[in-house]
Amino acid sequence: MTPTDTFQTHRPRLFALAYRLLGSRSDAEDIVQDAWLRWQGADHGAIRDPEGWLVTATTRLGLDRLRALRGARVEYVGPWLPEPLEIALDPDPLQDPAQRHALADEVSVAFLALLEQLTPDERAAFLLKDVFDYDYPDIAPLLEHAPANCRQLVHRARQRLQTGAPRFAVSPAQHRDLLERFMNASQQGDLAAIRSLLDANAEMISDGGGRVTAAIRPLLGAERIAQLYWAIARRNGQHPAQLGQVNGEPAILRFAGDQLHSVTMITVDAGHIVRVLSVLNPEKLTALVTAREAGASS
Repeated sequence: MTPTDTFQTHRPRLFALAYRLLGSRSDAEDIVQDAWLRWQGADHGAIRDPEGWLVTATTRLGLDRLRALRGARVEYVGPWLPEPLEIALDPDPLQDPAQRHALADEVSVAFLALLEQLTPDERAAFLLKDVFDYDYPDIAPLLEHAPANCRQLVHRARQRLQTGAPRFAVSPAQHRDLLERFMNASQQGDLAAIRSLLDANAEMISDGGGRVTAAIRPLLGAERIAQLYWAIARRNGQHPAQLGQVNGEPAILRFAGDQLHSVTMITVDAGHIVRVLSVLNPEKLTALVTAREAGASS
C-alpha cells in the first residue's frame, strides 16, 4: 500500500476525531489537510504504526487549533454553537435507526456544545477514551501526559458532562414527536402550546455570529422563550419549516426561499424541552444551503 493509500484509508477516522475535537467542519478539514502535509514529509520507512502516527499528528494539531480557537470564541458575537456536519431532509431508509441514533449521540450539536465546557486536554482525553476506545497507555503519548493524568482528565470530563446531560432519556420517537409539536406551535405562534412543551427553566441559545439577527445572550425560562416565538410569528411570521436531521438527530429546518435559514435542535428531559439550540450563522450553513434542492431531486 502506498503512503497515499494509507492516508486515505485512515482519513475518515482522522476527520471524525478532528471534528469532535473542534466542533467545526471547516476547521476539521484544515487539520486533516495539515496532517496530510506532515505525512507527505515523513520518513514512512521508519514508521511502524501508520495509524498511530496519523492519530497522534491529528490530535496534536487539533489541540493546538482548539487552544487558539478558545480565545477567538470569546470574541465571537453572541453564543457560539458547533458547525453542523451533515443534513438530511429525511432519514436514509437504508441506514439502521439504531446506528443513526448512535451517531447522533456522538456528534449531535447538543453533545458537541457540552464538550465546549471542557479544557482542550480534557476534551481530547475524553474523546479518545470514550468515543474512540483508546486505552490510557495509548492516550498518554498522544497528549504527552502520564497514563494516571489521562485517567484524571477523563474522570473530570465525565463529571462535567454529566451535570449538563439529561437525567431521563427518551426514545428517538418521543424526541421527534416533541420536536414536531414544538415546530408546529412555534410556526403558529401558539403561546400556550409552546409554553406547555418547555421546562419552566428551559434555555434557548441562538448562534447568529453577528451575521444575522439572533439573541446575543441565552434566553432563560419557558415564558420568555414562548413570548419570543409568539412575537416573531405575530410580527413577521416564521420562515417555512420542516423536520429533517442534523448530525443524525431530528431537527427543524427553516428556509428563506431555497436557502437554509436556520437549524434548530432540542434537548429533552423528563418529557419537556430543556434546551433549544438554533444555528443561524450563514457561514456555518454554507455546506447545507442546497439541502432542499438535493432532497427534491432525490
